[in-house]
Amino acid sequence: MNRILIVDDDEGLREIYKIILEKAGYEVYSCSDGRDILANNAPVPDIYLLDKQLCGTDGLDICRFLKSQASTRHIPVIIISASTDMQQPIKNAGADAFIEKPFEIKQLLETIARHISDHETV
Repeated sequence: MNRILIVDDDEGLREIYKIILEKAGYEVYSCSDGRDILANNAPVPDIYLLDKQLCGTDGLDICRFLKSQASTRHIPVIIISASTDMQQPIKNAGADAFIEKPFEIKQLLETIARHISDHETV
């Protein structure tokens, strides 16, 4: 079973993601900010799903950290944000994909499946 780590400071959204992703067959972990990731105290998943705007930490900073670590640089990172015009900042941070809020559940699941599939073939 593929594992997803969701980082979002909105508890309601974390619960919604968890319901959707578990129903799709994923094992889901979540945290409210990036401190656990930055301190290497979070489980290492098959894919990271990061909100860009986090309380106290920016999702792009977490992405840069993950992509700079030998143990996590190969794991896909998907950034989710309501901000527009994020393509260049996302690319600069090393993220593998960007999903703009609001989004369709189908888009979320297809993006995750594509990146997990790509990751497994590496």
